[in-house]
Amino acid sequence: MVWAIPGRYSEMVGKIILALLILAAVAVILWDRLRLRHILGVLDGMLDQAVRGSFQEESFDESRLSALETKLAHYLSASVVSAGKLEEEKEKIKTLIGDLSHQIKTPVANLLLYAQLLGEQPLPEESRAYTAALESQAEKLQSLVEDLVKLSRLETGILTLHPCLAQLAPVLEDVMEQFSSKAVDKKITLHCASTEETAVFDPKWTEEALCNLLDNAIKYTPAGGRVAVEIVPYQLFCCVRVRDDGPGIPEEEQAKIFQRFYRAPGAHGVEGVGIGLYLVRQIAQDQGGYVKVDSQVGKGASFSLFLPRGQ
Repeated sequence: MVWAIPGRYSEMVGKIILALLILAAVAVILWDRLRLRHILGVLDGMLDQAVRGSFQEESFDESRLSALETKLAHYLSASVVSAGKLEEEKEKIKTLIGDLSHQIKTPVANLLLYAQLLGEQPLPEESRAYTAALESQAEKLQSLVEDLVKLSRLETGILTLHPCLAQLAPVLEDVMEQFSSKAVDKKITLHCASTEETAVFDPKWTEEALCNLLDNAIKYTPAGGRVAVEIVPYQLFCCVRVRDDGPGIPEEEQAKIFQRFYRAPGAHGVEGVGIGLYLVRQIAQDQGGYVKVDSQVGKGASFSLFLPRGQ
């Protein structure tokens, strides 16, 4: 016997089956979304721990999480180990720099002392010239060692800058006082404009940078020339500009002079080892500023140190 299913009943069964299929599809989508949200939450937590430096690898269920999670865990573990090794290397470098600076400073100081004592003795004129040369070279060596120690400490993060909102005038006054006698000896006019401008900078290291700029300006300016320091305020930066009457810098050399140990072909007759401008750039960058040069051959050079103005 063949039973006939009423049309209304068949339609009802079809609707029920369709509703069940829709519910099943919705359940699958919801489960997949929850699973994805869980995985992303775990990964987000792992990244947060990595940023804080507190990440520790745990045991993961491969059936529950993707293989990417485990790989990321291994990567973060390796990153933690690498960061630890980096800190160890920094400590070793810090110790090495401290030892070298201590060991080298004493012999150089003794060389200067004995050269000065020798110069006070009744010596022939020719010997006096040799003594003066010895003292001069010892002073250069002392300056070189000090610059190398400063540079190494800045590059390795051993010494950090502490920028703060401060007046520029006191720093400029100290710098001008240090180089006034050197300018007089070379018959160079040294001028610094008065200012009440403020900026965000580390006074000690900014003074170091300005001393390097001013020292270079006096070195390259011929006798009877002029070196000027001026302050130019902008919206975001305050610019300390050092202008000189030197020979100028060719355009193709201007990008190279801030490199470590770089000496321009025209600078062979001037004292220096190519560290000063590199140190200036490092100091500027470490406190959120930058340095640039504007120069033409035969028309001098202008070095601008840009310091953040702050809010």
